[in-house]
Amino acid sequence: MSVKIYEGKDLDVLIEKAKNELGDIEILYYEVEKAPGILPFFRKKKYRLFVTKKENTEENRVEHLEEEIKELKSLLVDLKENVTKLPSQQIVPSVPEHLEEKVVCAIPQIEEFTGDAVELINILIKKGVEPSIAVDIVRASCGLDIETEKLDLNTGTFKEALINAFKKKLKFTGEFTAEKGKQKIIAFVGPTGVGKTTNLFKIASKFVIDQDLNVGVISTDTFKVGGTQQARIYTSILNIPFFIATDQKKLKEIVENLSELDVILIDTVGRSHYDYFRLGEIKTILGGLNSSIDYVLLISCNYDTKEAMEIVNRYRSFFPISSLFFTKIDESSKPGILINAGIKSGIPLSYVSTGQRVPEDIKLLSPFVISDFLLGA
Repeated sequence: MSVKIYEGKDLDVLIEKAKNELGDIEILYYEVEKAPGILPFFRKKKYRLFVTKKENTEENRVEHLEEEIKELKSLLVDLKENVTKLPSQQIVPSVPEHLEEKVVCAIPQIEEFTGDAVELINILIKKGVEPSIAVDIVRASCGLDIETEKLDLNTGTFKEALINAFKKKLKFTGEFTAEKGKQKIIAFVGPTGVGKTTNLFKIASKFVIDQDLNVGVISTDTFKVGGTQQARIYTSILNIPFFIATDQKKLKEIVENLSELDVILIDTVGRSHYDYFRLGEIKTILGGLNSSIDYVLLISCNYDTKEAMEIVNRYRSFFPISSLFFTKIDESSKPGILINAGIKSGIPLSYVSTGQRVPEDIKLLSPFVISDFLLGA
C-alpha cells in the first residue's frame, strides 16, 4: 500500500487535491498542528493528511456512467417491445427510480423463471430488494422445471427458499460475546439520529443479564442534548460504570483504568458521512487505544439503498467495520435494505432494532429472522 502525505491550511482542500490526483482515496489519518504565534487563540492550524489510493472493488466500481446508461436505456426499449411475449403470470420489475441519478442497476432477466419463483421475485422487489439481487437470491433456491424447461423453486415454501439462499449469500455475526478476563472493546459509530445510544444499551443489557459479564460504557458524545443524562439513567439501571471522554488522552486513561472489565462499549458522536473532518476527529480520539476495537456501524432502515451504501463506504474508509447493525425497522415498510446492504457491502449482519424499548426491542439477524421480515410473518 502506497501512502501519500498532503500538507496545508485547509483540510477540505487537501482532500479534494488528493482526489484529483489519486481518484478514489482512503483517508488513513490526519494531524493538526498550530503555527507559532503570540496570541494562542489566533494561531493558524496546519493539517497533514495521510491517504492511499483505494483499490477498486466490485461494489465501488462505477465507471463510464454516461455510456452505460445509454446502453441500459436501449435495453429498456427492447424489453418493452418484448413484454407482451412473456407468459401472463410473469411480472417484469419496474425500472429502478434512481436510474436517472446515474446509478447503474442491471435489469433482472426473469424469463428464465416460472411459477412460484416469479412470484417470490415480485414479493422481494415490493419489499425493497433490488431487482437484480432479488433474482440472484431466488435463483439460489431453484431447480429446473422439466415441463417448462425454466427455473422454479425446489422448496416447499417461500420461507424455506429464502432461508437457503440467505445462508449462501449473506454473512452473520451471531450474538456478540465476550470472555471473562479477555477484555473486548466495541465502538458504535454512525450518522446522527440512527439510535446509537439506545441500541448500545440494548447490547449492554445482553452482556450484563444474559452473559453475566462486567461491562462499562464510555461516551465521546457531548453534543447531543440530553444524551449524557439518558446514558446515566441506563447505566444506573444496569448498575454499570459510565464515563465521558472528550479527547484521545482522556479516553486512553479511562480504558487503562478499566482493565478489570470484560466489555467496554464506546458511544461515539453522530456525524454526517459527508463530513470528513468530523469523521477524522472520531478516528483520532479512538486511535489512541492500544487495544483492538470492533466497530459496529448503525444504519437506519429508513434510508434507501443508495444512501445506505454511501454511509457504509464512507465510514469504512475511516474504520474497519466489523458488522452492520440496522435500526428503526418498525418505521419502514421496505426491509429489503437488510439484504441489499448485506450483499453489496459483504459486511456481516448483527442485529436489528424493532423499537425504542430497552432491552426488549432488538433481534439477532439470521436467515430465519430476515425471511420473516420479508414475508410479513
